Amino acid sequence: MKRTFPVIAILISLSLLGLILLQISWFANLLEITRQQYREKFDKACVSVSEELAQGLVDNSMPLLRFQQRGSMLRSEFQLRTSLQANVADKFTLQEIELKLKKALEEQKLYNIAAELAVTNPMGDYELISKGFERAYFDTINNQKRVYSINYYGGFEPIYSGMEALVVITPYFDLPILSSLKWVFAGAILFMGVILAAFYVTIRTLLNQKKLSEIKSDFINNMTHEFKTPIATISLAVDALKNEKVQAEPDRAKYFTGIIKEENIRMNKHVETILQAALMEKEEFRLNKKTLSVHKIIKQTIEKYQLQLHKQEGQVHVFLNATNDSIEGDEVHFTNAVSNLIDNAIKYSNGAPDITITTHNTHKRLVIQIADKGIGMSRETEKRIFEKFYRAHTGNIHQVKGFGLGMSYVKSVIDAHEGNIKVSSTLGKGSTFTVEMALSPEKNTSA
Repeated sequence: MKRTFPVIAILISLSLLGLILLQISWFANLLEITRQQYREKFDKACVSVSEELAQGLVDNSMPLLRFQQRGSMLRSEFQLRTSLQANVADKFTLQEIELKLKKALEEQKLYNIAAELAVTNPMGDYELISKGFERAYFDTINNQKRVYSINYYGGFEPIYSGMEALVVITPYFDLPILSSLKWVFAGAILFMGVILAAFYVTIRTLLNQKKLSEIKSDFINNMTHEFKTPIATISLAVDALKNEKVQAEPDRAKYFTGIIKEENIRMNKHVETILQAALMEKEEFRLNKKTLSVHKIIKQTIEKYQLQLHKQEGQVHVFLNATNDSIEGDEVHFTNAVSNLIDNAIKYSNGAPDITITTHNTHKRLVIQIADKGIGMSRETEKRIFEKFYRAHTGNIHQVKGFGLGMSYVKSVIDAHEGNIKVSSTLGKGSTFTVEMALSPEKNTSA
């Protein structure tokens, strides 16, 4: 896993980068093709308007004078319009031309393109000019200018001088093009977002699997060690009991029998811890709820640890200030949770345990605090203390043993009771676990 994970991450990253580059290239090509199509349609609409204006001049002008070209073998003819022919400004208003252009653009299905227009006379002077033409004319960066000759033959630039011309400027020509592609662009972004999300989930899953694999390996190692020690002790005690000298001395035999019993209890406790972990894994907490006195549970639990506290010269300060200590809960699981918290405070003490247990009421809640003056926790440990299989680094405190399931079990029990647990700790100064539980409805009184 350690070797394959970087390879997988690099390959996925390269694939993702390739897809992003392909998407960008594809969209750039699509934008250029669409821009070219818009230009062709726009030019077609403008040419049709210029031809319509030229046709209007032809229909309303004096008859054409025809001159036969002499001495030509081709006998070709050319037409010259008299100088008395009318100009565009004489036959059409600016509004009429704007309306014609709008209609021509709509026929090409170009609905959102703004256009400023002008008409120039044969001398290049402006005969007609729209309101925003001058401002658009000088913005050559964002705007495009196109010139279309007004003659019967149609086309772009006047084929010879002396012709009028239709000048059309399109402000921000690319905006309607981008607008027409907005859903394509949104779909591409959505598609890339899905790929990025899949990439994130994949990497996160791989990291979690890697972390879980390491944690389970540590768990197996810890479990092997925890079972190996009592088994070895029991084996030695049994061998000692087989000795005839030990059998001849009842006190020594009783001593070794007691060792066997203690180590058996120790192994049973480990087995129970593992079974509890299995229940947490399957989320099969079945609570047998009834009304419990939390103060009574705390006192009974402290009593069980008196021998251990006395051995370590420790002390527990108890301040049961809550006026209402009744909750609805499972006696076995809740008692185990309190026991684990007290046991944790004793195990991680720095020297003689010094523990303070307090209770008080808030509105409809019972608050339990278990504080110690032990080794405390780092910020990383404080964040992960309730994770399954997680064990804090204990430095030189070698007597701390276990599977890293105690705090995870406590969190699961409190959550199953719809309570809340949190921890605050300072490295080297101690930790405080705070549990909040809902009061029993039958005896619920405001504090």
